[in-house]
Amino acid sequence: MKTIFYTSILLALTLFTGKQTQAQTSKPEKHNYVVLTKKVPQLQPILLTAENLKDEDGKRFGEFVIIICGKEIGDITDPIKMDKFIARAEKLNVKLVACGFSLNKFQIEKKDIPEEMKVVENGILYNFQLQKKGYKSISL
Repeated sequence: MKTIFYTSILLALTLFTGKQTQAQTSKPEKHNYVVLTKKVPQLQPILLTAENLKDEDGKRFGEFVIIICGKEIGDITDPIKMDKFIARAEKLNVKLVACGFSLNKFQIEKKDIPEEMKVVENGILYNFQLQKKGYKSISL
């Protein structure tokens, strides 16, 4: 009886310890990032960060997603405010995303959103979904 008990504990410890060690030693192939922001002017430092991370990560740089939501969401419809950010984001392969919930709440027409931007139903939910996939996240 004692032998079965000790053998079971030893087996359990071996299995759980082995999985933990394996998880700690495996590194993701790509580094993916997501930033949630409420203000268009914050795109400047966010894109600068994306550029630096791209240089730092090299081949391991994966996706970089910027989600814009909140009461100033209407600013994304202004070409004067957005065109330079859209061009820089495209150059860096950064994805710009608009929160559909914010667009609806503040009565912004989806047809007025730049075609280079993706619209998701709920930006906060989308952020959490990306985090569950392993994206490193920050909200500003």
